[in-house]
Amino acid sequence: MLAAVKEGDVKKVAEVIRQDPGFNVNMDHSGDGLGRTLLHSACLESHRSAVIPLLLAHPGIDVNVKNRHGSTPFYYACAYGRDSCVRELLKDSRVKANEPVQSRHTPLWAAVATGHLEVIKWWIASGRELDLGTPGNDETDAIGEARRRDRTEVVTPLERFKDNPGEIRHEVRVELGWYDEAAAARFALMVFVSDGLLQTKDVTSSTPAARYYSIARNLPLELQMVLCFRQVGSAKEIIPGKDSEEGFKSLAKSLLWPSFFTS
Repeated sequence: MLAAVKEGDVKKVAEVIRQDPGFNVNMDHSGDGLGRTLLHSACLESHRSAVIPLLLAHPGIDVNVKNRHGSTPFYYACAYGRDSCVRELLKDSRVKANEPVQSRHTPLWAAVATGHLEVIKWWIASGRELDLGTPGNDETDAIGEARRRDRTEVVTPLERFKDNPGEIRHEVRVELGWYDEAAAARFALMVFVSDGLLQTKDVTSSTPAARYYSIARNLPLELQMVLCFRQVGSAKEIIPGKDSEEGFKSLAKSLLWPSFFTS
């Protein structure tokens, strides 16, 4: 099982779990006595992130299990800059994202200290709580640690997040393409296929329809859904197939939630 996890072999991991649902995923599988579980090992390399959802789905998993040094799998992912692993773990509400290790350093502190900006961006985009720590506290103060280490690329987004979390979260989500509300994705689909709103071949940011979408997705979710239903009701005809074939596919891939679509 450990070999399959290290290789990121989704098929093999799924097979082992299926054959032995009572498999102890929380035991030390590392063989070095450090207390690393399979989830710890999966968080050491980004290419192993594909197996993380399988491990998280195991009924016996302890998502916040600590190794001998008190490090959780999420701490590993942040400290080593495995942003794809961070993204998977942040989707699970059981993960205690701000859980400190024995040294009392937090996962955010570790990501800041090692300069992993992508980890911080995905964390901000996720909407999960981001504890910046206590100013002046060397063990938790994320912004202070970033300044001490002269990591200006990290200081700026964290300071902006502290002052206006909603604004920076939106900007980072747009940058990363993470539109994490399914309702927002459906809303966008409805808007673009509504009659007369948009020619699907033209998806440049300068078009009125694209600007409209940019404004609309900043509305509260409730208003987005109201607009969604209004747009559906206004549709008079289905967009011709030849227009929707490549144009709509391109639109969907570039502007909507990526995991809704496959190539």
